[in-house]
Amino acid sequence: MKKPLATLAGLGLGAALWGHFEAGWIRFRTLEVPLPGLPAELQGLRIAHLSDFHLGFPSRGERAVHRAVRWVAAREPDLVLITGDLLSRPGAEPRLRMLLDLLPNSFAVLGNHDFAISRDPFSKPSALADLGSTTLLVDEARIVELRGRRVQIVGVDPRSYRRGTARPAELADEGADLRILLCHFPNMIDKLPPGAFDLVLAGHLHAGQIVLPYGRSKLRLAHLRWTYAEGLYHRPGGVLHVSPGLGTTLVPFRFFARPEATELVLQPGGA
Repeated sequence: MKKPLATLAGLGLGAALWGHFEAGWIRFRTLEVPLPGLPAELQGLRIAHLSDFHLGFPSRGERAVHRAVRWVAAREPDLVLITGDLLSRPGAEPRLRMLLDLLPNSFAVLGNHDFAISRDPFSKPSALADLGSTTLLVDEARIVELRGRRVQIVGVDPRSYRRGTARPAELADEGADLRILLCHFPNMIDKLPPGAFDLVLAGHLHAGQIVLPYGRSKLRLAHLRWTYAEGLYHRPGGVLHVSPGLGTTLVPFRFFARPEATELVLQPGGA
């Protein structure tokens, strides 16, 4: 009887140590994104996509956030876009602002954890009203000029999304050369009319955070029912990229769901 118990205890300890390690084992990825009708001037435009910092929650995910920000700052992309869950506890706000100050031409939306709208008992509301050098979008839009072209960035507030009152397509500017939507929740893509946005960025799911691979599939224990977990999806409302995120929530572990900082390189193409 003692041997099986010792074996189980050893396996549990090994799993906990691996999950702790993986929470800080960041992946840096460059991903080409084909967009129909992309103007020639915007070919090769580089967009850094970061998400789910969860600063304030004790985890090696904070190490991943610091490394991601330094990597992005060194690469000097054309845009830095951040899709929410920046803080798990308000005490980490000074660290957040210090990191955001390192990022060029950055825009962000908030996520449900920034308001402690979650089942996580460790999350506390932060109620961020501004992000200093990073432009915070709360159900609003901005136009930036890049390479002589007009790029529109629209941001969805997580509270209006949860209430079902978010209408980002009404903010879309048909005259913009590139329309980008930021929303913490990936399922926003299915609420958009066809062609509303060229690119939609989201996070929230941490690539499942605790994942059990089987065959060619994955069982994402943290998010069993979500359709869009990570990577690129081509949908009528636009091309969706879901970030695996950087931090952790509920438990300070990741299993087969490494944190990631992604650089999206836009290319013409796609249907």
